[in-house]
Amino acid sequence: MTLHKQTSRLSELCPIRDVLDRLGDRWSVLVLGTLAPATLRFGELKKSIPDISPRMLAQTLRHLEQDGLVSRTVFPSIPPRVEYSMTALGVSFFEHVQGMIEWASTHHDAIRQARANYVAPQTYSEK
Repeated sequence: MTLHKQTSRLSELCPIRDVLDRLGDRWSVLVLGTLAPATLRFGELKKSIPDISPRMLAQTLRHLEQDGLVSRTVFPSIPPRVEYSMTALGVSFFEHVQGMIEWASTHHDAIRQARANYVAPQTYSEK
């Protein structure tokens, strides 16, 4: 078995790694946070998260839908109207993430200051 297959298999067996690898990406929590108060169309989501590309938003929505956290409803109109909303599972997940979001907001200034003050340790090369 190759190293990649072993790592992939371990990820599947470990619920923490399996879930957080997907939901800990750059966009998933932002998309869920945007959907938390309301059902939105793709364009509305894009306007709410202006720095995400349409391609990345579509991919993130697909992953969240695949994981059961977001539902996608297509209305038979011309052009078709598509709306996204959080599922009960998504709401359940987001309730737990909300504390982390509040913590990050409260401590953001302190973290930015720590980063500004950080001095990387010098590395020594053998001679």
